[in-house]
Amino acid sequence: MKKVIGFFVAVVLFSFVFNTNLLAQNVDMGISYDEIHARHDKPMPYQYVREADVMWSKIIWRRIELKEKMNHMLTLPKYPARNRMSLIDAILYGIHTQGLLAYKAKISDAGEEFEVIMTEEEVQEKMGAESGWEHLEGTDSIFIDEPYKSYEIESYMMKEIWYFDKQRSVLEVRIIGICPIRTYYREADEEQLNPLYSKVFWIHYPEARPLLAMQPVYNPNTDVANLTFDDLFQKRYFSSYIFMESNPYRRSIGDYETGLDVLLESNKVTKKIFDLEQDLWSY
Repeated sequence: MKKVIGFFVAVVLFSFVFNTNLLAQNVDMGISYDEIHARHDKPMPYQYVREADVMWSKIIWRRIELKEKMNHMLTLPKYPARNRMSLIDAILYGIHTQGLLAYKAKISDAGEEFEVIMTEEEVQEKMGAESGWEHLEGTDSIFIDEPYKSYEIESYMMKEIWYFDKQRSVLEVRIIGICPIRTYYREADEEQLNPLYSKVFWIHYPEARPLLAMQPVYNPNTDVANLTFDDLFQKRYFSSYIFMESNPYRRSIGDYETGLDVLLESNKVTKKIFDLEQDLWSY
């Protein structure tokens, strides 16, 4: 009996020492637990929808401005750190290591976004990659190797489809694709007075969901990883405005409105979508 008790005590002590060592290792890393929730998440499957049950649909293009306060979480952290990346760095990581496809951005915003696949070299070129020797005054020449200028991404375009499912009597939205917009200046524009804008590439959102569902969103107020980029988009935790809807003329709101009228027309499109849902319930 004493041997059994002694063996049990030894096992308990070994387990305590072993777990204490693990805890010490985690504390050294700045945490006292394993962050497995976000990294092993899978995207929530979409509800199955039959084509016959879609009684109305509309393609919408949005603009997400990263300067808006609500969208700051898409830009943080500035540099990847401790399994945290900004949205553009997460996308570029997926292209570089996870086989995520980038598609060439067409001149027209209406359709044809996911036809031509880009190579990684083309992605780097569109991201303003620089490589070579540069001479700085008062110092020796230095070699600059900057494959991506992710800090120049100041906005995104988003393509989505709104539809009404009569089987479940719900108005829903699904994101189709996301396109980073790069803001840069010509070398001669030293005072940076005339910004240039370039659509870098499109990613097909359903293809990117597994990657974005594993990438936690950086929250400056807490280190707890309780929200992923896929959560953020599916729960609509971002600010945006509509700049185009599907139409036979293939024109955006900016083609026939200017200034404040663009935002007012954008609000009209949003209201029209939600009014349609209310009208379907009218008797």
